[in-house]
Amino acid sequence: MSENIHHNGIIEKIDGTTVYVRIIQRSACSGCHARNMCGVSESKEKIIEVQDYSGKFHLNEEVQICGTTSLGMQAVLLAFVLPLILVFATIAIGTSMQWKETTSGLTGLFLLVPYYCLLYLSRDLLKKKFVFTLKKLN
Repeated sequence: MSENIHHNGIIEKIDGTTVYVRIIQRSACSGCHARNMCGVSESKEKIIEVQDYSGKFHLNEEVQICGTTSLGMQAVLLAFVLPLILVFATIAIGTSMQWKETTSGLTGLFLLVPYYCLLYLSRDLLKKKFVFTLKKLN
């Protein structure tokens, strides 16, 4: 597995030192020759904010966004693994306290609301941790 993740994109907007890059995120099978017949492949456009202090990038320029694989793993951990553990732990604790199954399950699901709210409120801190860099394409 490579140490870096690369996505090609186009600069949509530059606001001071923040560069907004539009990338197209494709599913793993989007490169398949049968993708039009299959219906499984999909792609989504996303806007990524990248801090750039060099000032060498321009609007509508094609660039490459680079990030480390470990950042991707940390993002998966925060977005999917920890919430799953939270739900299962709540269900296990509720079951050990002899709650009804529905009460345990719903409590586990409702705890996701404050978890994701906390994640949203800490987005500025996470932006400092999840740093991407830009490269010019030749």
